[in-house]
Amino acid sequence: MGEVNLDEYLVPGTSSTYYIPDFVTEDEEEYLIRKIEEAPQPWWKRLNNRRSTSPGGDLTKKQTLIPQDMPVFVNQYPDILGRIRDLGVFKASAHGQPNHVIMNEYAPGQGIMPHEDGPAYHPVVATLSLGAHTIFHYYQYKQDDPSSRPTPSSPASASGADTGMMGASSATGRPIDPTPILTLLLEPRSLVITTSSLYQSHLHGIDDLMEDSFAPASRSPGEKIANVHLLRGKAEKDAVLNGGFLERGLRYSLTCRDVEKVTAAGGALFKKLRG
Repeated sequence: MGEVNLDEYLVPGTSSTYYIPDFVTEDEEEYLIRKIEEAPQPWWKRLNNRRSTSPGGDLTKKQTLIPQDMPVFVNQYPDILGRIRDLGVFKASAHGQPNHVIMNEYAPGQGIMPHEDGPAYHPVVATLSLGAHTIFHYYQYKQDDPSSRPTPSSPASASGADTGMMGASSATGRPIDPTPILTLLLEPRSLVITTSSLYQSHLHGIDDLMEDSFAPASRSPGEKIANVHLLRGKAEKDAVLNGGFLERGLRYSLTCRDVEKVTAAGGALFKKLRG
């Protein structure tokens, strides 16, 4: 992409969430997927509902990054980290750009429970979707007074969020409101950026579905895809606005964040990254 004006990609109803369609081209997406699929099997960790890897390094129990060299398809061509740095969303972070990438593989029917990313990271996360769409929910923790529920753009939204099951609770045991406060459709090749309270005090998750169904917008005012007018895909936009189904495919996500604490090797790594 050329120079990006983030204001054009602000998700309606929020002050801190951005959705950029076509952040990479179709050719770049094809290249990235090929390089991810060529990754050595020892890279991958098999989790309950997906495969995951963090080739640039892992966090210690003290939330410190032990860095490793990033794969070239992340920080050279097509230079995902450099493009994200140039957006300026990490300019206040310790390193001015992401230094940690987690790659997740989601087959149809796989998702991730609502969760917080934790305090190890600067409160900005940028996630690139490849291969297929998904529906991404933000949740909050249950409030003592239901009428005081914050909105995504309100200062009071330092409360929290999580996924859609009644009686669900977070890893800390706090009960989660099962109704999302914000829902986005993430198209392949898109980048979603979450900052501020939606990152720091809310949860996010993906339901484990084989397909996503949408009632016509006129019949389902309570089930809104907040970024519908930012969508580029005709099939995605038609399904949301007019009602329909979208089958999920094999999706890869690259979640990019800045770990503030890095072991001594981190300085050398960032010198290499910034070249």
